[in-house]
Amino acid sequence: MYETIRLEKQGRVGHVVLNRPNSMNAMNGQMMKELAECFESLHNDNTLHVVKIYGAGRAFSAGGDIKEMMDPNNPMDIELVMKDVSRLSKALYTLPQVTIAVIHGASAGLGFSMALACDHVIAEENSKLAMNFIGIGLVPDGGGHFFMKERVGVPKAKEIIWAGQTLKAHDALAKGLLEEVTAEGRAMEHAENYANEVLSSPVLAKLASKNILHTLKLPELEQVLEMEASAQSAMRKSKDHLEGIQAFVQKRKPEFVGE
Repeated sequence: MYETIRLEKQGRVGHVVLNRPNSMNAMNGQMMKELAECFESLHNDNTLHVVKIYGAGRAFSAGGDIKEMMDPNNPMDIELVMKDVSRLSKALYTLPQVTIAVIHGASAGLGFSMALACDHVIAEENSKLAMNFIGIGLVPDGGGHFFMKERVGVPKAKEIIWAGQTLKAHDALAKGLLEEVTAEGRAMEHAENYANEVLSSPVLAKLASKNILHTLKLPELEQVLEMEASAQSAMRKSKDHLEGIQAFVQKRKPEFVGE
């Protein structure tokens, strides 16, 4: 059914697997669309109480697919892509299941926004976590501003977004961005333990609380997604973005001019 992701169901647990391992699960237009469709479909599934999200291969997700952004023969339709990104984020945030992001390797850009949208984030200690849009002259999308602010507050969110640094899992935990850090290779085991804990608890009461808290915040998330889409379209036309992308591809330090 899907080409870039897999959806598997085992009892009351759903598994959403990002499945472009050769590209470190970088999100191309198709993956964003498929994730949006997948999360929207899970809204109608009352047999699942937990959804785990993780990446195939050696990473959770390296973020947006820069090669596709740069492809002159088949340029990414930013307006369309931002619509799918907004659908994805909104559907994920409002899922009627307890969501667990299980991170190994890289979780960057949109991949990190998506992880932060989950109820419980587990990362292996050597994973690399980055809200790194600033490095290519862009703003976080996928609700990145909203999810970051929800977890750490506005001053810290600005600091992290503006720095665009790659964080190790223990740093991210100390900043309040994660719930758990595990040893290398142990994240899935911890996710299973947490899922079992949820399934043996009064899960309907937990989900009712999630629904109340998230429904209150939904108008704000929708506004953030609109503002991110508009800002991203503007930033994509900036000289700084072009310079950031070229520097990234050429593996050199960018020279930004504020235009």
